[in-house]
Amino acid sequence: MIEVSHLTKKYGANRAVDDLSFTIEKGVIYGLLGPNGAGKSTTMNIITGCLGATDGDVRVGGHSVVDDPMEAKKLIGYLPEQPPLYQEMTPKEYLRFVAQAKGIPHKEWNSQLHTVMEKTRIVDVQDRLIRNLSKGYKQRVGIAQALLGNPEVIILDEPTVGLDPKQIIEIRELIRELGKEHTLVLSSHILSEVQAVCDHIMIISKGHLVASDTPENLTSLFAGTTTIKLEVMGDADAVRSLLSTVDGIETAALTTEDGVTRCELTQSGEEDVRAAIFTAFADAKLPILEMTRVRASLEDVFLELTSGEAAAIQPEPADTVDETEVAEE
Repeated sequence: MIEVSHLTKKYGANRAVDDLSFTIEKGVIYGLLGPNGAGKSTTMNIITGCLGATDGDVRVGGHSVVDDPMEAKKLIGYLPEQPPLYQEMTPKEYLRFVAQAKGIPHKEWNSQLHTVMEKTRIVDVQDRLIRNLSKGYKQRVGIAQALLGNPEVIILDEPTVGLDPKQIIEIRELIRELGKEHTLVLSSHILSEVQAVCDHIMIISKGHLVASDTPENLTSLFAGTTTIKLEVMGDADAVRSLLSTVDGIETAALTTEDGVTRCELTQSGEEDVRAAIFTAFADAKLPILEMTRVRASLEDVFLELTSGEAAAIQPEPADTVDETEVAEE
């Protein structure tokens, strides 16, 4: 549906987008994920023809946004991060204006306006001034204008920014519904946003595409080590000695308080070592109070792939009393 080839955008010496290439398939909801300043909005503005590229090309439905921009733009509906709304118009007046600007035949205006207002659930506010609408309704009006002309691709840049939790849920539901009829590209730096609605995730860091896969495959591919959190009734020396007998544990960080030892263990590979840990401590009659296996999340993947940009906001590691390379004991 969309082919982005070796896209580059320079602002002086700065490369906002750097030799970016990817493909958008029809009928899929894509999430474009990255830290602020990663190049997401720049990429979207180039795809939609709102911004020229320094180098490279984008083809939408086989039409180049450089050589055949009018045909390419007909296939795209776009909601920028700041919806281009006229505050002194009503939603109905504004959508008529957009329909005219998009070149939609006059005889189709009423039917198309009714359709997009029904889809975005703004029929009840169609005659109110846009400036008097809530942020959530303004976003819905912005999405409605993107739907006019029934484009095959809908591109949404930060569609839930500034919304309250209830409005976020409503917009997410709307995005899922639109995904049944359109190809969607959703930009966000909010991990839960992308994971909640997208079938495929593309992660951009410093203008480069660093990952592209389903949420499940990304977390599996970048899972790396698995962490096991353990609470045992016993002293640290006894716990450390037992852990050294369990194959597959690489490191252990231990703290003891009031006779309870808390451990954070790391293991590599896919084999689950919890059964071996349980057996070892049961045989030694040391009660396990809690044992939890923690695998990589989308947040872990995101931080790993964008570590250069995310380092400044990563939390400080918790202090530990002892850290032991169990495999070496």
